[in-house]
Amino acid sequence: METSLYTQNVVACIWDFDKTLIPGYMQQPLFKKFGINEKRFWEEVNELPNAYKKRGLTVSPDTIYLNHLLSYVRSGVIKGLTNGVLEELGKELVFNPGLPKFFKSLQNLVTLKEEYKKQDIRLEHYIISTGLASMIRGSIIAPFVENIYGCEFIEEPFLPHYLDQQDLSLHHDPDISQIGVVIDNTIKTRYIFEINKGCNKNPEINVNSNIKHSDRRVPFRNMIYVADGPSDIPVFSVVKNNGGKTFAVYDQGSQEEFAQNDRLLQNNRIHAYGPTNFEETSNTGMWMKMHVCAICDQIVEDREHALSRKVGKPPRHIHKNEAPNLEPQLEQDTMFEEKNEKEQ
Repeated sequence: METSLYTQNVVACIWDFDKTLIPGYMQQPLFKKFGINEKRFWEEVNELPNAYKKRGLTVSPDTIYLNHLLSYVRSGVIKGLTNGVLEELGKELVFNPGLPKFFKSLQNLVTLKEEYKKQDIRLEHYIISTGLASMIRGSIIAPFVENIYGCEFIEEPFLPHYLDQQDLSLHHDPDISQIGVVIDNTIKTRYIFEINKGCNKNPEINVNSNIKHSDRRVPFRNMIYVADGPSDIPVFSVVKNNGGKTFAVYDQGSQEEFAQNDRLLQNNRIHAYGPTNFEETSNTGMWMKMHVCAICDQIVEDREHALSRKVGKPPRHIHKNEAPNLEPQLEQDTMFEEKNEKEQ
């Protein structure tokens, strides 16, 4: 008998990071520590695609900042930058109002109703960011997150012919020197499918594996994706077009960001938008809670419907003056006969 891989009782809240969970960009503590002019750094980064284009080269505008950061390290402008330092700097990140408490509140929400407990519904938070995974792992929000997907740096990369070395290699400069993982706004969709298929829970499942929708760990209809704007359109499209919920946030003091999110709504990219205030009584907080409960209610309804469909009613006593209803019994008898034929 064929069984499903997962019970599909997980709700996934998936979050962008910069300008969504925090007010600005996570690199601010990094620039402050090493005395880097933040405004000038980003001006350089924004001009790099044009500068390289003049050399006949194409670079990704979303992730070229990683290379430029490594250029600062190699040139000696930044000294002693390791993944450990990035994690320590992550502790300095200041989050938007209501966080990280709101993450825990949403997880508690799915335990409030007995029908949710009965179906063992759970809520998991995920962060998918084009920023630095090490800094997110060091932040106060990390304990509330199931998985963090972000860009990764390598310290002390393996040298050529390292497989042939018999003894330990000499200690080299531990500073970050290579890029291990690159995430841009399109690659973000890959991690949406990893969550969908359960790759993060079962390494034997490849993100490119062909898996029936009924066998996927977190159906798209159980997902809510929250991000700050147009750069997240690829993920908004994947989640929304497959039945999930999408929500955009904006800085409450920015008319430009408000208008930008309104255009996303008018263009049918998102279901709603609200300010980057995650206190429970805020518009954003109430929308999130309402739709988490709606997803939970749908899970309960689907599972109860499946139960009633697969489990027949038990026999009962028939009163003397009551006309018997033979149809259900005939149907069950037929099923019983077919089962016996198969067993024989």
